[in-house]
Amino acid sequence: MKEKISTSPHRAIFWDRDGTLMAEVEYCGDPALVRAIPGVAEALADLRSAGWLHVIITNQSGIGRGFFTVEEYQAVNAALFRQLDFTFDGVYFCPELPEGASHRRKPGTGMIEEACADLGIDPVRSWFVGDRCSDISCGRTAGCRTILVRTGYGAGVGDCGADCVLDSAAAVPLALR
Repeated sequence: MKEKISTSPHRAIFWDRDGTLMAEVEYCGDPALVRAIPGVAEALADLRSAGWLHVIITNQSGIGRGFFTVEEYQAVNAALFRQLDFTFDGVYFCPELPEGASHRRKPGTGMIEEACADLGIDPVRSWFVGDRCSDISCGRTAGCRTILVRTGYGAGVGDCGADCVLDSAAAVPLALR
């Protein structure tokens, strides 16, 4: 008897990093400045137990501007992951400057498309969580539902057309129930 293997794509939550998972530090290249948003570690664990994949999609033009290196960016990630005590299923970053950027840089959807291809993710079953209108635009264009959080730059953002607006990424599990 042949075992049936599910071919249905995974659902995921695409996370912006700065201002969403960690406090906003403009062009953060220093791990000592990393502060995870309170309650996010618990939210990630709750969502993981509910079967969600977790993928970071982040613009990092500080690399392209020469403010920090790829290694320093990775050290910031490592500090955040330690604070969250969490391993993400994928991390995608774009070091390009806004001027003349490719389709990879948000609000372009290139990084989401790469993650979907790499990890078998169905964007229609997925969410994008971020603190900027470019995050919301990226998620919507890729076919995801979207959540704008009021941390980071989100505190001063008006209506971006997000499906949901929350005070913090810590509230995402409650919004998805």
